Amino acid sequence: MLLYEHPLSSYAQKVKIALREKGVAFTAELPESFGTGRQDGPFAAANPRTEVPVLIDGDVTVFDSTVILEYIEERCPEPPLLPRDPAARAFARITEDVCDTHYEAVNWGFGEILWFRRATGTLADHLRAEAAAQTRVLQDWLTGRLGRREWFGGEGFGWADAAVAPMVNRSVHYGMGPEPGSPLALWHARICARPSVAATFAEFDAAAAAMAAASEMYTTGGRRREYRDHRLEWMVKSGGVEVVLAGLRDGNIRFPWPGGV
Repeated sequence: MLLYEHPLSSYAQKVKIALREKGVAFTAELPESFGTGRQDGPFAAANPRTEVPVLIDGDVTVFDSTVILEYIEERCPEPPLLPRDPAARAFARITEDVCDTHYEAVNWGFGEILWFRRATGTLADHLRAEAAAQTRVLQDWLTGRLGRREWFGGEGFGWADAAVAPMVNRSVHYGMGPEPGSPLALWHARICARPSVAATFAEFDAAAAAMAAASEMYTTGGRRREYRDHRLEWMVKSGGVEVVLAGLRDGNIRFPWPGGV
């Protein structure tokens, strides 16, 4: 299998964790046109949104991280990540959905300030504070769902654990991780000990270390950050509409396909 991905993408990390949990061999590739919005080449042919991840399995091409997880689960059913019980399946999917939308947006918005310096001074302070406050709310919600269990999936590591892992780990990287000794912090320590997660997080760490140098490509117009759905909503509702307007003026942000490249 070929996986178009970026090591910093929480969506791609989720998929890589699932593939590694199932022992599925794959080749990871960063598309040459990633971040440009170009509609030519094999990446755009595989996914007109030009978003990662994209999984290519022979003649089958699948994009959208959740759909990819579903494909992997059906294509490679052992070991199962999604529970059999309908209620437990719904629990896992709801957990994933909140992480993919609300939590990812907060992490992404904080990264816009930290790595890409979209705001400075008072505005930057305000957006960082908003991200920190919203992160606490989301981590409290996740802590409630985890309860006294070792895994979100119940007795064993599962679908929800793979979805939550990249989100909480990025918060830890940003210095906004769960309180030491808390149930969520202990859960994070457990997942970091799993080979599938450790390998994925190591790739994230290596890419994050190089992000400061690469960030200029996204602010000078060579590449443009995609302000999609929940990300755009987060920036506006958190007081960063000036960031969006400046990105439009300077031509260093983009909106999703169709018509937004």
